[in-house]
Amino acid sequence: MSIKTIKEVDIKGKRVIMRVDFNVPMKDGVVQDDTRITAALPTIKYILEHNVKTLTLMSHLGDPAKDAAAAKEKAQKSGKPFDEAAFIKGKCRMAPVAAHLEKVLGKKVIFAGEDGCFGKKAFIESQADGSVIMLENTRFHKEETAKDAASRDTLAKELAGYGEVFVNDAFGTAHRDHASTASIAKFVKISVAGFLMEKEVNYLEPIVTNPQKPLMAIIGGAKVSSKIAVLQSLLKNASALVIGGGMAYTFLKALGKKTGKSLVEDDQIDTAKSILEAAKKAGAEIVLPVDQVCADSFDANAKPVAVDGADVPDALMGLDVGPKTIAKYRETLAKAKTIVWNGPVGVFEFEAFAKGTEQLAHIVAEATGTAITVVGGGDSVAAVNKFNLAAKMSHVSTGGGASLELLEGKKLPGIEVCRG
Repeated sequence: MSIKTIKEVDIKGKRVIMRVDFNVPMKDGVVQDDTRITAALPTIKYILEHNVKTLTLMSHLGDPAKDAAAAKEKAQKSGKPFDEAAFIKGKCRMAPVAAHLEKVLGKKVIFAGEDGCFGKKAFIESQADGSVIMLENTRFHKEETAKDAASRDTLAKELAGYGEVFVNDAFGTAHRDHASTASIAKFVKISVAGFLMEKEVNYLEPIVTNPQKPLMAIIGGAKVSSKIAVLQSLLKNASALVIGGGMAYTFLKALGKKTGKSLVEDDQIDTAKSILEAAKKAGAEIVLPVDQVCADSFDANAKPVAVDGADVPDALMGLDVGPKTIAKYRETLAKAKTIVWNGPVGVFEFEAFAKGTEQLAHIVAEATGTAITVVGGGDSVAAVNKFNLAAKMSHVSTGGGASLELLEGKKLPGIEVCRG
């Protein structure tokens, strides 16, 4: 079934409740990166242009209880005092986010108060037509993330009372079956997707269901265990799997190569072997590092050592790919009509070991035009942003876990409630 969008329903004169993903990095109550906020602007502006009574926005921001507990433990270990109220105000309150949205939207955004998301119906209905209202962090309520449906429904039903139309534009949380992302749809007559959600689904779902071929998939990151399902899913349609990052060494060890001190998941060796065998049967090429940049320790200041070959010396660990591997990437990806990239191929956070990921990002960007290029996953998105190449990709996903699960072929609760 196709996804139903806000454009397909009449919202004039109605109250709209919209789930956004404003889970943005905060420091001392100030938004540090507003990418997720600006990504929701097209849907927000469209709704306001269609003369709604009110638009009520809801989002989570961190996880107040867990984040405060972790910060408290860290402070105690270092012997520093910990002010939980100040921590939560600086990290988890939506008021500063509402103020930031007001600036970028150019319209007053009314914050509904720090006392939570319950009991706001009269407040919302008292606002002037066309008002934008921001609720407090939904995760201040245990019902938001409760495992049992009855508990989630308590909050979901309350939130549903704030609008006649539910719009989900929070792709980053679409894989979560939470009160504000999915359960709310049970209590609202109309549930649709916003434009950001629509764009994410339109780019990511065809990669699994019906991609333009040849499809080339680049899967990197630290661990095979976190990418097994996506590797298996992409093998159904991919002509090649480019495997990089720390997870490549588990595959290299499965092939009998020496891996030195590199990150290897020994309990995943058999899994790697089965994926290699499945690729062989499917006629898909597996591209692994043929040379690399190593070091004697996992450290930003470690001295890079070029290793010409797939074997890593005993005293070293692989932290990036070498020039021959990059050349192989270029050769492989040149044939693609669709490229999907999830995970870096080196420790790009360390300057000495960022070259492989940076050059790969340029190769993918250059392929845009002749191929559909989709980047998903937090680290690979961070990489293309770091190298100022995001604008040169066909699509850069806003959801790390959500994009990964969609590429695994899973049905995401926050998307399923928007099906036509």
